[in-house]
Amino acid sequence: MDLIWDGILQAFGLIARADPEVFGVTLLSLAVSGSATALSLLLGIPLGTALALGRFPGRRIVVSLVNTGMGLPPVVVGLFVTVFLWRNGPFGFLHILYTPLAMVLAQCVIASPIVAGLTLAAIQQLNPKLRMQILALGANRRQMVWLLLREARLPLLAAVMAGFGAVISEIGASMMVGGNILNQTRVLTTATVMETSKGNFGTAIALSLILLVLVYVVNLVLTSVQQRNRTQ
Repeated sequence: MDLIWDGILQAFGLIARADPEVFGVTLLSLAVSGSATALSLLLGIPLGTALALGRFPGRRIVVSLVNTGMGLPPVVVGLFVTVFLWRNGPFGFLHILYTPLAMVLAQCVIASPIVAGLTLAAIQQLNPKLRMQILALGANRRQMVWLLLREARLPLLAAVMAGFGAVISEIGASMMVGGNILNQTRVLTTATVMETSKGNFGTAIALSLILLVLVYVVNLVLTSVQQRNRTQ
């Protein structure tokens, strides 16, 4: 218990004095995971919507792949992204391995199936007659899709929270493609692992608490938006 209390006190101390290293690590964590979540929305929402509304050969296989991707181990994603970005890999010429951009790409791969799967479920749970009613009123297909997404906005916000939560808390992919380089690719999760391995449990607990507070604040904002829309 003393160790936990020391970690809590240390966390308050780091926040109170605006420790530059912790502040930088926290900002990078938010920037990387926020960017990855935004990219996953651009990829996952159209994919999930297309799977929910479309009918084509092999659709069930694609849906199964998306559902499987929702449980992708981050360390496996990190391995494959590293292989692709390695200097001898297909995209080695980009020279982005061990950079924040590589971390964004890896986290996007993790979050995209989650967003796509939840979007698919959100659209499918809408009343099928709603589509026919929208089309009967003269809307084109693009307008129909937009109205369906608006109708499913509450579960879609849950998809945003799930995607962000999955990437802000992962460690395997970030460690493998980022390398945990100080002032370049060190984020809260990789810093926590490093401090734990060094035996600095107080610092590790402090970083963990800061990560929890960050996740809570982001989800509090998204939940407030979700619940406000629910009452409208």
